[in-house]
Amino acid sequence: MITVPEWYNASLIVDRNLEAGREDKIAIYCDDERVTYGELARRINRFGHALKDELDVEQENRVLMVLNDTPSFPTAFFGAMRIGAIPIPTNTLLAADDYRFFVENSRAKVVITDEMHQDKVREALEGHEDSVKVVLTNGGAETEYVLEDLLEAGEDELSPASTHKDDAAFWLYSSGSTGNPKGVVHLHHDIDYTCETYARHVLEVDESDHVFSASKLFHAYGLGNGVSFPYWAGASTVLFPGKPTPEAILETIQENKPTLFFAVPTLYNAVLDHPGASEYDLSSIRLCASAAEALPAGVWRRWKETFGSTILDGIGSTEMLHIFVSNTPEELKPGSSGKAVPGYEARILDEEERPVEEPGEAGYLSVKGDSAAAYYWRNHEKTKETMKGEWTFAGDWYRVDEDGFFWYEGRADDMIKVSGLWVSPVEVESTLGDHDAVMEAAAVGIPVDGLMRVKAFVVLRKGHEGSDDLVEELQEWSKKNLKRYQYPHLVEFIEELPKTATGKIQRFKLRETGSGQDMPGQDEELSQENEPPQQKDELV
Repeated sequence: MITVPEWYNASLIVDRNLEAGREDKIAIYCDDERVTYGELARRINRFGHALKDELDVEQENRVLMVLNDTPSFPTAFFGAMRIGAIPIPTNTLLAADDYRFFVENSRAKVVITDEMHQDKVREALEGHEDSVKVVLTNGGAETEYVLEDLLEAGEDELSPASTHKDDAAFWLYSSGSTGNPKGVVHLHHDIDYTCETYARHVLEVDESDHVFSASKLFHAYGLGNGVSFPYWAGASTVLFPGKPTPEAILETIQENKPTLFFAVPTLYNAVLDHPGASEYDLSSIRLCASAAEALPAGVWRRWKETFGSTILDGIGSTEMLHIFVSNTPEELKPGSSGKAVPGYEARILDEEERPVEEPGEAGYLSVKGDSAAAYYWRNHEKTKETMKGEWTFAGDWYRVDEDGFFWYEGRADDMIKVSGLWVSPVEVESTLGDHDAVMEAAAVGIPVDGLMRVKAFVVLRKGHEGSDDLVEELQEWSKKNLKRYQYPHLVEFIEELPKTATGKIQRFKLRETGSGQDMPGQDEELSQENEPPQQKDELV
């Protein structure tokens, strides 16, 4: 049973380190900067004073954050929560129109940003009816409020606001394939819950750990990896403000020697394909974690063979705040998402939203756990669709094997029905990814002459070129390793796949690129293919 005090403020996750005597321990490594837990606590308190005294922020007011991964991020995040205000970390890769939507949707009173992103923020605020104050960090520009000046003038001590464990603590905007992002409202007890579940039981984080997340802090996954878990355990974290290129990631690991490393499948694959990757020293890592998209078994094996460390793949969501199904060092199947993390329950529902009866039967994933978001801001109908009592409807298509391991089949709206049978794009992509010529692939359903067919978009490894012969080779490879109706009828070679900032393939963009007619790589058997047999073990 995980218990949080009735009256609780999430910023206390930092205070616990002072109480444990870790005031002088380094909490953050960021380029040449070192920040101890004592200094971090003082910065948080000073920023809390500045929000109240200089910026007129009151309890439950929103504070929008457009920040790179630097010590300013946790300072702003916990400083706002310290006074009962609500910080909203946002994706730093967006356009001005997106930030304008966030400001208008949240009614933010303050935006804190850095030099790199200030032009987009100021453009977003042009013509905005309400007065919004901008705080700039890292100086270097003329502005009314500079974070460093506010911290210099602040006070070291600040008692946390009297917030209830069920008060709104922070928001995260979820990215969607259609429509505007949804404001996901999390409560003060949610961070502790993810720490007491995934961080404790799967990662076993403790104060000896040195943590590095290539996934950025604005994302729910990165926020847990780089802020919540290390602060909860009294560990140290490495913050990397730059673009997470394979070379930069390898150099950061070799230099900082983290014991825990977090990334998404796309980056693990890119690092493995980086020239000379095996020459870097990654021996400090005791465990790696992956989320945001299913990790192909082939990538898992290559990483293990190249660097010797184990990747624990899992699934989480912005709505659940972090990972709720995961492999563990003791129970692991490459290619699977693992089992439910202690503290969570997960189940598979059929199209009538009833639990499936047989192992291996695919359906919608639903999860139960107390880190679940309270609701979507200003989106009552979507809240009702997703948050059904204690259960959260994840929107992913999964199956569970006889050993209780969950296997990702794809987003429900990405599943492809061919000749009355469901095809998982993930299975097709994973099979293609095991071919020596393929760096990565994405599969979508394309209508051809009124029939749904599987089309694969393939990114080739260096030294390989697309050709009709290679198309035929990939199709034969797929027929050999998949059920016949699952193989890609169409294959197109492209330079790169469209992805979200968190590494998820945007299959909807690929579906929009063409009808599949008169396209390179069309299988000659397409028009004469026999109907596959109706097997009882397939979901029809």
